[in-house]
Amino acid sequence: MTTLYIRDVSPEVAETLKSRAAAEGQSLSAYVAAQLEKVAARPSNAQVVERLRARDRSNGPTTDEILDAVQAERR
Repeated sequence: MTTLYIRDVSPEVAETLKSRAAAEGQSLSAYVAAQLEKVAARPSNAQVVERLRARDRSNGPTTDEILDAVQAERR
């Protein structure tokens, strides 16, 4: 397991994290580690864009159909 040291955390952020950790019944270290795991599990913006560009959209609605649907909802 890797140890991380985080510097220059504002007192307000530190207190917020301590409060959230206490509310979850966790130590500050365990709480922050769990939050970092969640962040690391999410895809990056570049990965999301890549997946969206790779999708087959040949069966989806056309641009005109989308615009017609949006305009119909505004009426």
